[in-house]
Order: sequence, then structure tokens, then C-alpha cells
Amino acid sequence: MAELERPERLQIMLSAEELTALENWRFEKRMPSRSAAVRELLRRGLAAEGFLTAGQGVKSQDFGVLPPEGGDNIPE
Repeated sequence: MAELERPERLQIMLSAEELTALENWRFEKRMPSRSAAVRELLRRGLAAEGFLTAGQGVKSQDFGVLPPEGGDNIPE
């Protein structure tokens, strides 16, 4: 069997709204797949500067793709 170019898997859970946002971005940018879109967004995020780090006691569920109503999505 041939070696996979990307042998590591990453599983994430998204809400229906987050998945819709990802799909809309993917189609707008003409990305060939969801995986390609997620890799591109990760690349952009890792290259970004000026963001805050998570505070003590912040849970995974506190981070989202979309900002909560009336605010940003950066837990403090």
C-alpha cells in the first residue's frame, strides 16, 4: 500500500452554523475540498499575529468559528 502524503488525522466538531460558514468560505475561495479549506484557514491562523492567548480555565467549547451574538469569539 502506498504511503499517505498526510498520514495524520484531525477530527473536529462543528455546529451546523460553523459548518455552513466553512462551506461558504470554501466555495467562495474555490477550495477543492473541506480538508484543503481547513488547512488553508489553519495556515492563515498560524501566520496571524495580534491575537490573545486563552485564559486560565477556558474550555474547548468556549472557542468557536463564529463570534457569539453581540461580541467577539476570543475567550478572556
